[in-house]
Amino acid sequence: MKGICTLANDYVFDQLVALLNSIDAILGSKIPVCIYPFDHQTQRISEEIGKRPNVFLYDDQESIQRWDEFMLAAAPEKLDSSKFRLYGAHRRFCAFDGPFDKFIYLDADTLVMDSLTPVFEKLDSYDFIVYDFQFKDISKIYNPKSPKLLQIFDQKRIDTEIFCSGFYGAKRGTFNAETRNWLISQINSGEREIFYEGAGEQPLLNYMVMRCGLSIYNFALKLPNEQIAGSSITSKQFLEKNHILYDKGIRLTYIHYIGVPPNINQAVCAGENIEFPYRDLFLYYRYLHEPEKRPVFKHPPRPYINKPPSLLNRALRKFNLIKG
Repeated sequence: MKGICTLANDYVFDQLVALLNSIDAILGSKIPVCIYPFDHQTQRISEEIGKRPNVFLYDDQESIQRWDEFMLAAAPEKLDSSKFRLYGAHRRFCAFDGPFDKFIYLDADTLVMDSLTPVFEKLDSYDFIVYDFQFKDISKIYNPKSPKLLQIFDQKRIDTEIFCSGFYGAKRGTFNAETRNWLISQINSGEREIFYEGAGEQPLLNYMVMRCGLSIYNFALKLPNEQIAGSSITSKQFLEKNHILYDKGIRLTYIHYIGVPPNINQAVCAGENIEFPYRDLFLYYRYLHEPEKRPVFKHPPRPYINKPPSLLNRALRKFNLIKG
């Protein structure tokens, strides 16, 4: 069985709904979708997916605990939620336990733009499928100043195999108990120093895939140049047609709203007119099934980078995500 996976809690509710609606629109409402819980704040998610028979919340507590313990052994400092916003992000690794033989993982802040059949098909020939340009910037994956880095991976692999953990295709059972234990032993033998320190699960997942020698296929490196499309909202050249984005005429596979924090989506959905790239596209999919609830803005928008949204605290208190 194949399916789609994502990671969420109530804090990213608006992003999650937009993603699920894009899956409905592009892939259909029958493909199964598994949501891995970032933490215990999943009440709104549970209520929402009650209306979506193809979507379910992962509840294998043994699996969740297993990967919590793995992350604790691999990078214990990253599980300090008072210091790192990425606490819980590693729970996407539960997808390697199931429920899908083949799965495609998408971050909650993404939208599906095209069929994912080519990704699933590549899993017949490769272990791990990605479509991004993270290989152009090693600094968010590994520490290039570490003398161990080139002892572990040669330069060619570093230049071609690193990836963003926001979108990938993989298979169940890739990292069994023996493999996990071996990885931890290598990390604890001194290889931890090659990780980029600013993010928890992304460097670790890159390390896991590369250290195990998995075969990796990156569409961004394998496709002819004229067939490659971008995926990040940091690219300004995408054109929208019928609620689909195109890059120089090539349809995007997905769009990643990287760099837009969830509180901005929350504030916009609560009625504050804050601009961010491809905002109208996000709002279209967020309110795909309830367009009457889409906020109507009467004043010119302002960039989200200037100051925090004034409606944010009210929105967060409404959904019990902060106290006060």
